[in-house]
Amino acid sequence: MNKSQLNFRPLPWLMAPVLSVFLAACGGGGQEPILGTGGIAAVAPTVTSVTPLPNATGVASNTKTITATFSKAMDPATLTGDSFMLACPTATAITGGIVSYQASSKTATLTLPANTALAINTWCVATITTSAHDSTGIAIAENFSWQFSTGAALDTTAPRVIDTINANGASNVAINTKVGATFSEAMDPLTITNTSFTLKQTVSGAAVSGNTSYSGVNALFDPSSVLTANTRYTATITTVATDLAANPMAADYSWSWTTAAVADTTAPLVILVNPAESAPGVAVTTSVNATFNEAMDPLTITFANFKVAGVTGTVSYNAQSKIATFKPNVNLAENTTYTATVTTDVADLAGNTLAASKVWQFTTVATPVDVPLITLNTVAPFGTFGGSAGMTNMGTLTIINGDIGTIATGTSMITGFHDKLGDIYTETTLNKGFVNGKIYTCTNSVTGPTSTGPNAVACAAATQARLDAQTAYLALVATPVGGASPAPGANLAGVTLQPGTYVAPGGSFLIEGGNLTLDAQGDANATWVFQMASTLTVGGPGAAAPQSIILAGGALARNVFWQVGSTATINAAGGGTMVGTIIAQAGVNISTADNVNIVTLEGRALSLGASVTMVNTVVNVPAQ
Repeated sequence: MNKSQLNFRPLPWLMAPVLSVFLAACGGGGQEPILGTGGIAAVAPTVTSVTPLPNATGVASNTKTITATFSKAMDPATLTGDSFMLACPTATAITGGIVSYQASSKTATLTLPANTALAINTWCVATITTSAHDSTGIAIAENFSWQFSTGAALDTTAPRVIDTINANGASNVAINTKVGATFSEAMDPLTITNTSFTLKQTVSGAAVSGNTSYSGVNALFDPSSVLTANTRYTATITTVATDLAANPMAADYSWSWTTAAVADTTAPLVILVNPAESAPGVAVTTSVNATFNEAMDPLTITFANFKVAGVTGTVSYNAQSKIATFKPNVNLAENTTYTATVTTDVADLAGNTLAASKVWQFTTVATPVDVPLITLNTVAPFGTFGGSAGMTNMGTLTIINGDIGTIATGTSMITGFHDKLGDIYTETTLNKGFVNGKIYTCTNSVTGPTSTGPNAVACAAATQARLDAQTAYLALVATPVGGASPAPGANLAGVTLQPGTYVAPGGSFLIEGGNLTLDAQGDANATWVFQMASTLTVGGPGAAAPQSIILAGGALARNVFWQVGSTATINAAGGGTMVGTIIAQAGVNISTADNVNIVTLEGRALSLGASVTMVNTVVNVPAQ
């Protein structure tokens, strides 16, 4: 998985060259560079997105591929080891890699040499040079570089399909639709092909011809012709698809739907913008968002089609929330009015474009507010972390889609888990939990690769992850209280909250008697911090009343945090869906013994000084 923090904070010695190249490559004042000789103007290509992300932290040392997506079709012959390079550490070039180009996505992929391992806990720099030309021979204006840092942990978690277009079981799907899937993490574009992503008529098995493309975490299959009316189709993504660390999907993923008799000819709409039209006092660190009324073609959501005048940045699209995000490369200017535009080149999955450009303005605040960063760094890929006291699973339905870890030194302090690499920790026929990643400990497993003794590298990774969890906890404590919603009472049941930081009156929060709704109102970076001096209790009243958290308005699980001064107890009777990263001082308890109703946690359960216990729990680490 690619682990990142939300703010661009480069190393001081690298900041000037990286930012100057970034700005130059993106064309200065929000426009692509205009080049030309003899009075003929031409637009230089730019780099519009990359993986790992700029200033990403905790990037797995077993990362195999680095990618860069361009604003224009490129000449594949100019994308080579001389024009796309990686140095890791920053002064040590990695040679022998292979550069490939996927025309459908305008994406270049640098595949590192076999058996290459990036140095751990170090900064790396990737560079696209001016030797890279577009299909008409125009070079990028200046070298483009970005940095990221590695962590001690490996990426061993299998990627997952977390959302699809169209929905499984849907009916009346337009016959001119494209088909999409969203992954839990960034994928290797070279593995998203017509072989790994297929579409067939369900009954006859007749294959549909088409082309695949990939952008961000979104894969798209574009049929060569309209689909047959009133017919059931099945799309499949196979285990040929791998992430950036070459981890394949754990199993093929298929979904089906039925077409309608007509095509979709309706233009999409921008239904919500953030910052709002004419909004004053906007933070200089803000990203700009546009929410659409339907699923969009991610390849049309680009820097050329979503602009903020005078500002350079990167553009991304979240298929689940239908939100496009423009992220400035550097902070906006204070006390300044900006104009944002979504152009008519943006299209939905049927190829329908906006009927008219969406244009709006907002004004930044004169005095920036310094808000502590909430960065998870190396603990980001962990679904659970048992501090110094270990982890316990009861039941056979537990799945952790991520890593787990502890600095506990006794084998018996980790019970009921096994990981995909073969390490088994004190499992019985009644207590088996699958870790779709790796178990990082300072002890040895009962059976498996670390059964002969503790792994020093794994222990170092676990130790650093706990330190990073502690740092995040302190940042949560320091986050200023306040939000757009009135301060809630101790019981959050039946409440809808806009983004903000909320402190528990009396020290404890409850969600009992109803669900909690978190409404982002179209802000893809909307963040909720819940501060508790004491406990968090979700579920009830009564043992048989699980409660859930509902995400609305584009809210994302990765942006929800629970700072718990003592213990968190989640749905003691089983069932329900909890959302967000829980960091507790004295332990996290999810469900209780003998419950078979699965509790789902879209987030993380991290304990600093006590254990994490769970019964038949599914933990999905949020995509970053």
